[in-house]
Amino acid sequence: MDLESRTRRNSAKRESWKTVLTLAYQSLGVVYGDLSTSPLYVFRNTFSEAINHTETNEEIYGVLSLVFWTLTLVPLLKYVLVVLKADDNGEGGTFALYSLLCRHAKVSSLPNCQVADEELYEYKNEIAPERSFASRLKSTLEKHKVLQRILLVLALIGTSMVIGDGVLTPALSVFSAVSGLEFSVSNENYRYVEVPAACIILIGLFALQHYGTHRVGFLFAPIVITWLFCIGAIGVYNILHWNHHIYKALSPYYFFQFLRNTQNEGWMALGGILLCITGSEAMFADLGHFSQLSIKIAFTSVVYPSLILAYMGQAAYLTRHHDVQNDRHFGFYISVPEKLRLPVFVIAILAAVVGSQAIITGTFSIIKQCSALSCFPRVKVVHTSSKIHGQIYIPEVNWLLMLLCLAVTIGFRDTKRMGNATGLAVITVMLVTTSLMSLVIVLCWQKNVLLALGFVFVFGTIEALFFSASLIKFLEGAWVPVALAFVFHTVMYVWHYGTLKKYHFDVENKVSISWLLKLGASLGIVRVRGIGLIHTDLVSGIPAIFSHFVTNLPAFHQVLVFLCIKHVPVPHVRPEERFLVGRVGSRDFRLYRCIVRYGYRDIHKDDIEFENDLICSIAEFIRSGNSSGDEFEKDDKMAVVGTCSTHSILMSESSVGDVDNVDTAGTSEVKEIKSPAGISEAVEIKSPHVTRKRVRFFVPESPKIDTAALRELEELTEARESGVAYITGQPYMRAKPGSSMLKKLVINYVYEFLRRNSRAPSFVSVPHASSLEVGMMYQV
Repeated sequence: MDLESRTRRNSAKRESWKTVLTLAYQSLGVVYGDLSTSPLYVFRNTFSEAINHTETNEEIYGVLSLVFWTLTLVPLLKYVLVVLKADDNGEGGTFALYSLLCRHAKVSSLPNCQVADEELYEYKNEIAPERSFASRLKSTLEKHKVLQRILLVLALIGTSMVIGDGVLTPALSVFSAVSGLEFSVSNENYRYVEVPAACIILIGLFALQHYGTHRVGFLFAPIVITWLFCIGAIGVYNILHWNHHIYKALSPYYFFQFLRNTQNEGWMALGGILLCITGSEAMFADLGHFSQLSIKIAFTSVVYPSLILAYMGQAAYLTRHHDVQNDRHFGFYISVPEKLRLPVFVIAILAAVVGSQAIITGTFSIIKQCSALSCFPRVKVVHTSSKIHGQIYIPEVNWLLMLLCLAVTIGFRDTKRMGNATGLAVITVMLVTTSLMSLVIVLCWQKNVLLALGFVFVFGTIEALFFSASLIKFLEGAWVPVALAFVFHTVMYVWHYGTLKKYHFDVENKVSISWLLKLGASLGIVRVRGIGLIHTDLVSGIPAIFSHFVTNLPAFHQVLVFLCIKHVPVPHVRPEERFLVGRVGSRDFRLYRCIVRYGYRDIHKDDIEFENDLICSIAEFIRSGNSSGDEFEKDDKMAVVGTCSTHSILMSESSVGDVDNVDTAGTSEVKEIKSPAGISEAVEIKSPHVTRKRVRFFVPESPKIDTAALRELEELTEARESGVAYITGQPYMRAKPGSSMLKKLVINYVYEFLRRNSRAPSFVSVPHASSLEVGMMYQV
């Protein structure tokens, strides 16, 4: 028996390591594409006109020493050993850190938070001991709104710089890879070939985004591995062939000497050295797709040694070729043996495309997170893979990134200015991560404050030095990420500000059920057949949009559901915790409130599936008898009801031929669904166009359901058969009379422009015959 259990444990351990190694292999193509292509442009950007390497090779040794220690301190020590541990239930990135802080200190900018949200499985929140520094810091953050705004602005700055990086990194990577054409094109023709070739590759890259990466994703890891092998092998060749003593440059003595001798010029050269860590943030941002261990294994065993060998090889070559700095060929390709330049050029192009693909996908992901947390206008999110979570495509953002990327490429036509711009964007994101991490160490990990201060002092000092070197090149290209970040930050902050103002207006103008009952007696409100779904952001009370509707049209459906779809500061909400259902008023009113909770990385279901789950959750709430209906609505009276994942769905669909040759009027799709509430439903959808839906419910007799609940279920099924209507608000925002000019500009023009040009919420993409919009003026 002991032998069998030992065998099972060994088998599980082997399977676990097999999974980890598979993820490590896959992460090479997704996470490290950008970081692995940095040797294409680091030395070219570092050795500007101000730095000249002499016969003593002190400058070469100093630059290599700086590159080595930068790669060791930032990606290896900071990210691999510390930052990767600050995951939010497996998710990483700027918003993951902000989400952790929001849960531990209650500084969330989301307006409709509830106590019930803290009972979610992923809502882990350890209580800090009283009188500890973490407890005092938490109280300070919760008391001062200014500090909460600063925290939000800090997170938005990091996010806007990530979006800017999504513009700059593809331009820099592809343009640097294309520079290999220098060896095959004459001086006169090269300037006419370089920019068009880079633009064609970039256009093709963005044009293929809507197909998703799952079709060619299996090629990403082999391409990056081949590229890393090439640059590592070429590095070893250059070390052995040109200068096998180059390893001495790894001593920190040389970079101290370099900075002391070159002074101001050496400080400015840090802006080029900074580019060796571009893409390091992806290790943390893409954590949700892999695991901590797999990312650590890939970096320490493959990426880190390959990059070190590549830089050492380039430096070894330069120590024996002092005359190449002013050559137009100066760069990565000059150190590649002549016979290998063409295949290396092809692999470099492919690696640059893979690296660019990773940052573009990351940009889509972070914009989706911002939109979920009410920090970005609603955009169309297309899930390109039904099997792989997180692969999305946002059309509007994709084409905007492409236009901006082409503008940068055509406008700069120079890797130096592109590198200055990219460097500032990258180091700003790292500074934001360092700042948020210091709070996570104290508030979330509850470590000694000295540890947080030490973290900030060590890594903050290094990054501040790089930041100052990048900022000094503001007029030489670094202004681009600042301009992009300003625009995106303004959009995000204005949208968030307007959303909060709208919610506060709803809270101040919500009405009670008693008001509705009194009004019904005076207006003679009638109930019509069917189910009415009224969307609201409120988690309690009756929204003003409904009171506005019912006073002008005194009728509503026999079953009325106040539907609130909200996002909580966790990555995912389990299906069994999705719905929070309660009553509004007594049982006889047939008024319900349903709060649907999503994490910031959750995928929204399609309308028909969502509608089925919603009705079944209400039916389950009625069947389980969570509330007798004698009390008015309270948050603690709402019950958690999961989605109907246990439905058994039997589908029979008639074959549909060519619509031009076959009469499709009789074709239909029939589904039978049995819910845990004891409801059996048959749904018929006319195809190929969804023009009509017929629903049949059957409530079987059950001794477990009391008479009142059974009657309520029968009425719900009868209402469902009559149809579901979606009643949504169409708010028009205006600043109050007497508001400042700035507030009028922000609300009346900027926010309204964003609102008119943003997508409608996903749940309202229903046939027009089933939807009703109620317009209302909001004076905030």
